[in-house]
Amino acid sequence: MLRLLLVFFFCIGLAHAADNPAAPGFNAADSDPKAIALADEVMAAMGGRANWDATRYITWRFFGFRLHVWDKWTGDIRFEQDDLTVLMNIHSKEGRAFVAEKEISDPDTLAAKLDHGYRSLINDSYWLVMPYKLKDTGVTLRYRGLEATEDGRPAEVLELTFQDVGVTPQNKYAVWIDQESRLVTQWAFYREATDAEPRFIGPWTNWQRHGSILLSDGRGERQHTDVAVLDKLARKVFTSPDPLDCSCLMKE
Repeated sequence: MLRLLLVFFFCIGLAHAADNPAAPGFNAADSDPKAIALADEVMAAMGGRANWDATRYITWRFFGFRLHVWDKWTGDIRFEQDDLTVLMNIHSKEGRAFVAEKEISDPDTLAAKLDHGYRSLINDSYWLVMPYKLKDTGVTLRYRGLEATEDGRPAEVLELTFQDVGVTPQNKYAVWIDQESRLVTQWAFYREATDAEPRFIGPWTNWQRHGSILLSDGRGERQHTDVAVLDKLARKVFTSPDPLDCSCLMKE
C-alpha cells in the first residue's frame, strides 16, 4: 500500500510540473526538487497555470492608494498616484505621463515619471501576484522545511533568491505554504539574501476568486483594494488620461 501511495503522489507531482512549466531562466539546477513540487502545488491551488496564462487584465489599488490597470498579455499599464497618470508599456518602457491631466513634455521629467510607474508596477504587482511567480526567470527555490506561521498554522516554507532580474535582485523571500489549502499564508522579506533575519514577516489572507484565479488582498494591517480580473477593457484605458469610471474596472 505504501508503495502504491508513493507512486500516486509521484505521478501527481509530475502532472503538476507538466501543467506548470518554468519560465526561461528559472534556476532548476540549483533549486530543491521538493521546493519545485510545492511551487507547482501552489499554482494548482490558485486555479492552475492555464487559467493564470489566460488571465489578461488585472486591476487593483496598492494598499488603497496607487491604482494599477495591467494588461498582462501586452505589458501595457495605467498607473495613477495622486495627480499623476502614467500610460506606458513595461517591456519597451515607453509611454506618456500626465500631471493634473497635462502631458509632460520635458524628456528628463518624463523619463523619471515613466521609471516611477515601471518600478511601482514591478513592486506592487509582486505584493499581489507573487505566488504565481515562484518559477520565474532568475528564481532559485529552496525548501526550508516545516514551520508554523505566526498564527500557529502548520506550513511548509520555501525560500526564493534571485539572479539578474527585477529592480532588487539582492532580495530574498521566505514563503509559508499552508499544509491543507496549499495557498501562501505568510511571507518574510530579507533586504539581502545573506541576511539572517527578515526585515518583516506578514500574512497573506482573504484569498478570493477573481475570474478563474485566486488572489489574496489581506496583508495584516494593510489591504489592497478594488482588486478585479477582467476579460475585456476599452483601449482608451491605456491611451487616454481622461479620468476613469472605476466602476467599470470592477465588473468581473
